[in-house]
Amino acid sequence: MNYFEGFNFDNFWDEGEYAKNEYTSNPPTAEVIHSIENELGYKLPPSYIWLMKQRNGGIPTKDCHSTSIPTSWAEDHISISGIYGIGFEKKCSLGGEFGSKFWIEDWEYPEIGIAICDCPSAGHDMIFLDYRKCGPKGEPSVVHVDQENDYNITFVAKDFESFIKGLKNAEAYESDNTDDNQLNGYEVESVWIHPDLDKRLKGE
Repeated sequence: MNYFEGFNFDNFWDEGEYAKNEYTSNPPTAEVIHSIENELGYKLPPSYIWLMKQRNGGIPTKDCHSTSIPTSWAEDHISISGIYGIGFEKKCSLGGEFGSKFWIEDWEYPEIGIAICDCPSAGHDMIFLDYRKCGPKGEPSVVHVDQENDYNITFVAKDFESFIKGLKNAEAYESDNTDDNQLNGYEVESVWIHPDLDKRLKGE
């Protein structure tokens, strides 16, 4: 089966040293894949394995994905810091120091599957492969789990391949909000507030 057919991976990965040092390992062998699956108790999605054989973990240059409802990060999207690779060596890998078991055991994230991406909040929200509906050997969906909001779970994508294809630059969402600062074609530079209201807002 072909994965990511027609998808252009040119400039997909950040080539910086931090990404390579913290996330990227050598391509996973069949033995390493089997060991990770046994340790975590889930079968990894074939599209994820395929991508990790091309680049085993890293930071994507497009690091945001749309959501249909607000999250702790934004009204209409989530952001990721990196994608975990298959292995035990790097801190930010499935079996690493800050791997999937760490988030479930130490941070009490729900046991719904595998933590696959970390986020800019430094642990207060994460991206998981969600196996609740498909079972441990099925094709998981991708969800956002919000530790700051009682571990609320928000659907992100139907599968890992769709998640990767749906990643966008942060600027895509900033441009969506340009009208918030404009009125009938004129930019709003300031807003007048009644002095009495101003005092109340300042607690005077």
